Amino acid sequence: MTSAREEFTARCNERILVFDGGYGTAIQQHKLQEADYRGNLDLARDQKGNNDLLSITRPDIIAGIHDAYLEAGADMIETNTFSSTRVAMADYGCEHLVRQINFESAKLARACAGKAEAKDGLRRFVAGSIGPTNKTLSLSPDVNDPGYREVDFDTLKADYREQCDALIEGGVDFLLIETIFDTLNAKCAAMAAQEAAAASGRDVPLMISMTITDMAGRNLSGHTVEGFWHTIRHVKPLTIGLNCSFGADLLRPYLAPLAKNADALIMAYPNAGLPNELGQYDELPEQTAKLIEQWLDDGLVNIVGGCCGTTPAHIAAIAKAVADRAPRQVPTAPVVTRLAGLEPFVMAA
Repeated sequence: MTSAREEFTARCNERILVFDGGYGTAIQQHKLQEADYRGNLDLARDQKGNNDLLSITRPDIIAGIHDAYLEAGADMIETNTFSSTRVAMADYGCEHLVRQINFESAKLARACAGKAEAKDGLRRFVAGSIGPTNKTLSLSPDVNDPGYREVDFDTLKADYREQCDALIEGGVDFLLIETIFDTLNAKCAAMAAQEAAAASGRDVPLMISMTITDMAGRNLSGHTVEGFWHTIRHVKPLTIGLNCSFGADLLRPYLAPLAKNADALIMAYPNAGLPNELGQYDELPEQTAKLIEQWLDDGLVNIVGGCCGTTPAHIAAIAKAVADRAPRQVPTAPVVTRLAGLEPFVMAA
C-alpha cells in the first residue's frame, strides 16, 4: 500500500487538497451541559469546556463533526486533541486520561475517514492535532522575573511525547503541530514527535502551522514568518503554514513570503474573519471562499481549510472554490545557510 506521505504528496501535485474546519465552533452548536462533558467519569473539577474529553464521553458528537467535514469535501480531518497534553489537562484534573483521550480520538477520526473512503474509494487522511499548550518555554509569565518559566523543556517534551505516542498508536497519518505562538514550544513538540515516530517504526510526517499574534506578522515569541521557517526547517515537515490569527484577507500578506521561500507544501486555514464584540464570527461561507480564491490566483497554497468560526458549510464552499484550481508549485530552495534570531538571516557564501 502506498504510504500516507507518498499518496498525500502525489495528490497535492495534482490539485489543492481540503482540510477540515473549526471544532470548538461545531461543539458550541450542541449547547452541552457539564454532565455531557463529564459523562460517567469520576472527576473532581468542573469539566464544562473540556472539548477534548468529549472524544471519550460523547464520541457520537465528535464523530458527527468529523463526518460533516468529510461530507463537505475534506480530504483530511484532525483529531479532537488540541489540548490533550498533561500540562493542558491539568486545568481540568484530567492528566490521567491523556493517553486514553488521544488514543480514542485517533481511532474515532480514523474510523470516520475509513467510512468516507468506503463510499467513494478516495483515501482520507487523519492528522493528530497537537496544540501549543497553555504554557510557554520562551517567555516568563511574571514581569518581575524574566527568567522564570512555568514549565521546562524536558517536562514539556515528555508531555508531548505521551500525546504523540498515543496518537500514532491510534492510527493517525500525520502529526500536526498547530497554532504555534511560541517557536520553542514547536521545536519541543517536533522533537517529541520525531522520537515517537521513530519508536513506532512508522513514517509519521510532521505538519507545522504557526499563528500570528499581531499585525507586525510575528508570533508571541517574536519570530516573523520567515524567521520561524528558518528555525523549524531542519525537522523537514511535510507541510508548513499558518492558521488561526486572522481571516483569509489579513493572513494573505504573511502567507505570501512563506509560499515563495518554503521548500515544503503550504497548508493554511484561516478564521472566518475576525470575531465581533461578542466573540462570534460573522463571515459567511461564501465570503471566506471568495477571499481564499485570491490565494489561489497567486499560487500560495497546496492545502486549505478553516479555523475558528468555520463550519462544514465553510469547508464545502472552500472545496467548491478550489476544485480544478492549480496547486502551488513547491520551489527548489538554494543550498545556503539559513539562520534566525527573530528575523531571518541568510549567510552569504
